[in-house]
Amino acid sequence: MNERYRLERPLGHGGMATVYLAQDEDLHRPVAVKVLAENLAGDAALRERFLREARLAARLSHPNVVSVYDAGETEDGLPYIVMEYVPGTTLAELGRVPPHEGVELMLQACRGLAHAHAAGLVHRDVKPQNLLLRDDGTVKVADFGIARAAETTALTQVGTVLGTAAYLSPEQALGEEVTPAADVYSLGAVLYELLTGRPPYEFDSLADLAAVQNSGQIRPVGELAPEVPRRVEDAVMRSLARNPSFRPASATAFAQELGDEDATVPLHAPTRIAPAPRRRPRWLWPAIAAALLVAAAVIAVAVATHDSSSPAPKPRAAVVRPIPRGTNARVQALKIAAWLRARAARP
Repeated sequence: MNERYRLERPLGHGGMATVYLAQDEDLHRPVAVKVLAENLAGDAALRERFLREARLAARLSHPNVVSVYDAGETEDGLPYIVMEYVPGTTLAELGRVPPHEGVELMLQACRGLAHAHAAGLVHRDVKPQNLLLRDDGTVKVADFGIARAAETTALTQVGTVLGTAAYLSPEQALGEEVTPAADVYSLGAVLYELLTGRPPYEFDSLADLAAVQNSGQIRPVGELAPEVPRRVEDAVMRSLARNPSFRPASATAFAQELGDEDATVPLHAPTRIAPAPRRRPRWLWPAIAAALLVAAAVIAVAVATHDSSSPAPKPRAAVVRPIPRGTNARVQALKIAAWLRARAARP
């Protein structure tokens, strides 16, 4: 290992490599170092695939993608990749989560994969273990180890399936052409499990998986989790369509169907709370009622004492003076009563 990176402890083991927590002695920061498994280092195809991860992933720069810093070989000739260290957990350790939380996590993963797809890179191994959750709530897409550039020839033989079977698209499980639609399927499978607590299909072997995927019989999300909004359920079920052309066209389109019209803004904007209406003093309404009673009494007396036999005065233009404004509600009520009395007293 390059003297620049001091290994501290293993962070995890996979089928292709072991990931260690290490210290970058030059930049004084923690990093994750991924070392190809010794029993695979002699396989030229696997070695090439592993090194290609560094070249392809290093092209990506996005808040929701794990950054790749460096690559090299150990003293024993084992290839390694130096990556961003993400303190936290993975989505595999969350279990079932509330709908709004699951959607927000998936929107972040969609943004990271949309960036990768725009660079011509298909991940091909999207699963909960490869979606890292930082302590601050940021989701990072990790492990492009079996990803491939869309314009290049796949390194695997036809029929060879890489990745975790439960999240594989039907075309990938059959060894067919893999496009970004395969990642959309995997995102849907991950969200299905976050919302319901179980993967879309249950199977005992890869042959069983192909059979159940061919049948297309997936229990609707709403049957297992009635609290999930219908719009979210529809988006998840569309992403799991057997035919890639029936799925959302891209990771961005999937995010939009989940409810995010613009992937650059949060799904849940802060709610604008209207100010509470000002409470009127308790004495205001009695004061207004009293003023109205006084005004009614004045009007009644004026009508009763009016000589109906006297000739009607010549009409003249009415001049209506505005009600004077008071300095507060109580004074305003008194001015209203005075104005009504003055109006009633006029001939």
